[in-house]
Amino acid sequence: MTGRLYGVGLGPGDPELVTLKAARLIAAADVIAYHQGRGKRSNARRIADDLIPPDAHEEVLEYPVTTGTTDHPGGYAGAMTDFYADCEARVAAHLDAGRDVVVLAEGDPLFYGSFMYLHDRLSGRYESQIVPGVPAFAAASATAAAPLVRQTDVLTVLPGTLDEAELARRLADTDGAIIMKLGRRFPAVRSALAQAGRLDDAVYVERASMDSQRLLPVAEVDPDSVPYFSIVLVPGDSSPSRRRYEEGGVSIAGSSLADASTSDGNPSAEAERSEDRDPVPTLHVVGLGPGPDAWLTPEASEVLAAVDHVVGYGPYVSRVPQRAGLQRHASGNTVEIDRARFALDLALEGERVAVVSGGDAGVFGMASAVFEALDVAVAGDPAYARLDVRVVPGMTAVQAVAARAGAPLGADFAVLSLSDRLKPWTVIEDRLRAIARADLVLGIYNPRSRSRTTQVADAKRVLLSERDPATVVVVGRDVGRAEESLTVTTLGGLDPESIDMKCLILVGASSTRIGAGGAAWTPRFVPERD
Repeated sequence: MTGRLYGVGLGPGDPELVTLKAARLIAAADVIAYHQGRGKRSNARRIADDLIPPDAHEEVLEYPVTTGTTDHPGGYAGAMTDFYADCEARVAAHLDAGRDVVVLAEGDPLFYGSFMYLHDRLSGRYESQIVPGVPAFAAASATAAAPLVRQTDVLTVLPGTLDEAELARRLADTDGAIIMKLGRRFPAVRSALAQAGRLDDAVYVERASMDSQRLLPVAEVDPDSVPYFSIVLVPGDSSPSRRRYEEGGVSIAGSSLADASTSDGNPSAEAERSEDRDPVPTLHVVGLGPGPDAWLTPEASEVLAAVDHVVGYGPYVSRVPQRAGLQRHASGNTVEIDRARFALDLALEGERVAVVSGGDAGVFGMASAVFEALDVAVAGDPAYARLDVRVVPGMTAVQAVAARAGAPLGADFAVLSLSDRLKPWTVIEDRLRAIARADLVLGIYNPRSRSRTTQVADAKRVLLSERDPATVVVVGRDVGRAEESLTVTTLGGLDPESIDMKCLILVGASSTRIGAGGAAWTPRFVPERD
């Protein structure tokens, strides 16, 4: 009979925070295993000092590398893979011999813990049990007496090892936050907090619940003094969504007019902002291009660097780098008019606002929605007529795919969205036939979604009723991104099941051809028809 594997959480450091169940299992264990750094004493072993029976066998799992370098041919990842394979073999030998093994874990075993990797390797072969422990962030919050989240606030746990820009974005987009894994990453974490406008409220807790614990505002911490056992807390009370709740502002997707138009009761701050406002309320609608930063125009970059608010669909808002003073207002994919009206309201109050859209904002983007919302707003309140809406162009997806393919848009072309959310499918079919009969190159946007799975096949059927099956077709997926792919096929050979929402389809004219080097191109000249 094999032994049982236990992953036992010991809490953040104070032995009095070890649960009764953890203490009981440790006292009865045949084998006690724990991880530790090279040349260091295991903190988990220290916490459990008074609980480990004298006759228990101790299995010390010493990391081959932590923050240093390694000469392993597979680098850090290779060294750690070999290490966990060795740990697996050593623990499995005890289990096969019928000995129960308790693996000690600081905090909780499944929260950024090394035990997880043993569990992944062994739990399918041996009976295993996990005993939860008090996580370090809970002790840190108690030490700081800082409530992290209230009511409907969202709490986000972030590793400090994230890219600085991504860390700043996530800090700006959440209510409460916990940042783990500091150490040498602390300067980047502090910078990200400043960019997200969360630095002043952030709290640094070092060695929570231990005798040597420290508590400081993050802004006062010496970066050279930060150990691994430290955490940053960002209370939800400091977030824009919490202020929205407390001030009763009109909300949209985690943001509010109250958030944007108040200065925390600071008259001088309000006066300073008033001096910066344009005499004519202005709303910018910015096309971000299809994806890569290199395809963002200088004009768009200049506008985004000057505004205080960015409004848009979540994935597009996330593409705007976070910086100090910038408020981001993300919403879903089907509330274009709501977010347009929200942006108009912000701009009318004198705020500097940009509505962002992928590609070009005027091509199946937010520009039309903004003007639609503006017309409705003006009809209800003439004050909205003061607004100046400025559209900043961006590269379109159809341009990006065409450039990758060659020059398929060398002659007249049309673009059409297959989405029937805002127009009936019968209209789409009529337009497909008209474009096919006119022998135009066709760019197809929004070909498929989770709820629209048949439109590509239906569109192919309609086009084939008017066009040769040998017509050149180009399918671009995620063009400009790391996952980019480009497929050149024919209308008859197009596989509708290979198409998803990340694709843009180009259907050539009768003159479109495949030239030297496999480039798809359409001649500029069109002969007269008989």
